[in-house]
Amino acid sequence: MVVPCLNEAETLAACIEKAQRTFREHGIRGEVVVADNGSSDGSQAIARSLGARVVSVEAKGYGSALMGGIAAARGRYIIMGDADDSYDFRDSAAFLEQLRQGFDLVMGNRFKGGIDPDAMPLLHKYLGNPALTRIGQLFFKAPCGDFHCGLRGFSKTAYERMRLRTTGMEFATEMVVKATLLHMRISEVPTRLSVDGRSRPPHLRTWRDGWRHLRFMLLYSPRWLFLYPGALLILAGTTAGLWLLAGPRAMGNISLDVHTLLYAAMAILVGFQAITFATFTKVFAISEGLLPEDPRLNRLFRFITLEVGLVVGGALMATGLGATLYAVGVWGERHFGALDPTQMLRVVIPAALLLTLGFEVILSSFFLSVLGMRRQ
Repeated sequence: MVVPCLNEAETLAACIEKAQRTFREHGIRGEVVVADNGSSDGSQAIARSLGARVVSVEAKGYGSALMGGIAAARGRYIIMGDADDSYDFRDSAAFLEQLRQGFDLVMGNRFKGGIDPDAMPLLHKYLGNPALTRIGQLFFKAPCGDFHCGLRGFSKTAYERMRLRTTGMEFATEMVVKATLLHMRISEVPTRLSVDGRSRPPHLRTWRDGWRHLRFMLLYSPRWLFLYPGALLILAGTTAGLWLLAGPRAMGNISLDVHTLLYAAMAILVGFQAITFATFTKVFAISEGLLPEDPRLNRLFRFITLEVGLVVGGALMATGLGATLYAVGVWGERHFGALDPTQMLRVVIPAALLLTLGFEVILSSFFLSVLGMRRQ
């Protein structure tokens, strides 16, 4: 049992005693490791007096404390739980049973186990936790109904495979995301949440920590952060652009012309850049071990090479240059005088778009090749 601790003198003893009682009643050979994150209220002495092993972790943060405690733990299986006595550590036997059945990660689920009145702020209960959990399920297909339950168990082997890195409250989200991406076996145990026994406010900060969880999920999902918005922008921009190329269009009393065509071209450019960022991010994250290998990406790169990128980019630039020369020819026929902007911009805007896209394809191809050198 690993318990992160920062000034938990009021409740730490109850948590340790419940864990030790569970060990005795179920014949579990276990230990309680208190990962102390700089307590100044005597929590360390309380833990030692009850036979718990205290590990001092200097780096601040919920994730840092847990990483320090887990690294020091000697057991094959680890149960982690908060030191505020809001979770009943006697439930840890159910987590251990699931781990012994071969599950890599066993999550507590407070929404299935029950939440006592006033045990969770209404904002967390009805908005924060459900919304972040739904986003995690959507982004990563995670089979968990409560991403942020503080009581969970995992094998030491699974933990080492996860290679967790975050130091704050988002450590809880990272664990679920990594386990899902690595296709680990995950199960849930209904867990009851009680009112914590502390007289001081919790360490959790609603908006700051909620944003850190959301930010982490966005950064770990290039598809939702870059790819899907980029594809949507390209689709919208291309549709609008093709619609406007023939001439002005009317939507009721609204007339759309070359000004809208220019914004459509901008949408295509931004969309393309977003898609390239999705690819760059994915390749970099895999190279750094932040994300597991993606067989689909590997198959794609068999066909999309530097040479292919150069050919495609060159073709786009050549087409754009041809359209530009056509526009210059039309201008020359008018003796380089005034032109009808609504007509010429229907040539100039696509020409500029193709030139820019071609140049970006070439640059992106070179950059991907640089990123791919480490993978090779």
